[in-house]
Amino acid sequence: MEVTYFASGGRENTDEAIRIAKAYAEENGISSIIVASTTGYTAEKAATAFKGKNLVIVTHVTGFAGANTQQFPAELRKRLEAAGVHVLTTAHAFGGIGKAVEASAGEVIANTLRMLSEGVKVAVEIALMAADAGLVRTDEDVVAIAGTGRGADTVLVLQPANSSRVFELRVKKILAKPV
Repeated sequence: MEVTYFASGGRENTDEAIRIAKAYAEENGISSIIVASTTGYTAEKAATAFKGKNLVIVTHVTGFAGANTQQFPAELRKRLEAAGVHVLTTAHAFGGIGKAVEASAGEVIANTLRMLSEGVKVAVEIALMAADAGLVRTDEDVVAIAGTGRGADTVLVLQPANSSRVFELRVKKILAKPV
């Protein structure tokens, strides 16, 4: 499968990013899909596309956008969970990998991944978060879908790791990302 490069990042690439991820997962027998979603837009699309898969939706923590504010809709969370989708709300992994490296290194890693794209940084981070929550295995490949701002524009195939073992995470393929 060739890499897809989007002309720019953003929500307009969501449908194509999910299509690419679904095709790759089906062709390669990958059963776990991790998706970043802030407002639920990408989560709803992913839930439709990945029925029957181990789907993990990773949201922002409560308070990310303001004190006592959760951006992911509570009703959508209930519907997704009732359909067997895992919805994970937890601290951002790059803020807590001090066990693996010195405290400031988390931001260095995040900024280094941003040199590839914001979506690459988010895809790696949500894989760490899902592994820390025990929702995906660290010895199996997963497809991670993330984006720039809203929607999805990045698709990675990776082998997750726990955040305390961040350097064991392996990005195996980039299927799509903005230039």
